[in-house]
Amino acid sequence: MHKFFISSENIDYKNNRIIITGEDVNHITKVLRLRCGESIKISDGNGNEYISIIETFDKKSVTCSIAEKFKNETEPKVKITLFQALPKAQKMDLIVQKCVEIGVCTIQTVITKRVVVDIKSKDISAKIERWNRIAMEAAKQSDRGIIPDVLEPIEFKDAVEKLKGMDVSVIPYENEKVKDFKDLLKEKQSFNNAGIFIGPEGGFEDEEIKICIENGIVPVTLGPRILRTETAGFVSSTIVLYEACDMGGSR
Repeated sequence: MHKFFISSENIDYKNNRIIITGEDVNHITKVLRLRCGESIKISDGNGNEYISIIETFDKKSVTCSIAEKFKNETEPKVKITLFQALPKAQKMDLIVQKCVEIGVCTIQTVITKRVVVDIKSKDISAKIERWNRIAMEAAKQSDRGIIPDVLEPIEFKDAVEKLKGMDVSVIPYENEKVKDFKDLLKEKQSFNNAGIFIGPEGGFEDEEIKICIENGIVPVTLGPRILRTETAGFVSSTIVLYEACDMGGSR
């Protein structure tokens, strides 16, 4: 069943109706060619889901009746924030898409010393908008209950401050040979959120790793092979969710 996200303001509880507007109207009518009487799933982005029947549509809106309301049950109990140092080219598109599918809740872009992307206010705003569109499409495809946010870049020191306040804060590091995710997470009786700090193509500088350690961000190994920046976030997020019993793991 096709899924769409709408603002809660578009839900008319009194008349048991939902009105879809914006780009989704064209997608429903011109791309998917859905017709009156067909069912779709609608989410308000706050964990509420609605099975809805298309009643009427025009060029600007699609009106649906609510057939069933229920709570979304696909969101992980552990909220992961991926702190991703900005990579080159289109790698961030893939990172956003797959991390949203896996279950990451927020993607915070970061400027570290070895980031080589030229950050200009106009360019980065357009990229952030694009990445958030990718996040929305990935959320639809993977039946998420929310649309994860992709946030504007912050400096390394600000990322460290954010990570310090999380229940679990880790930094996958190729020179760490002993401590792994399982060891770290076993030390935690329970945790509600986790921050994962991924470096750019050139990795972190030694001084950055030192600062992270001084602030309680734990270096962990991802095994004997060195992963690309666009792969490390997928793997790390999957491990955390597995150990938190969201992907078949056990604690």
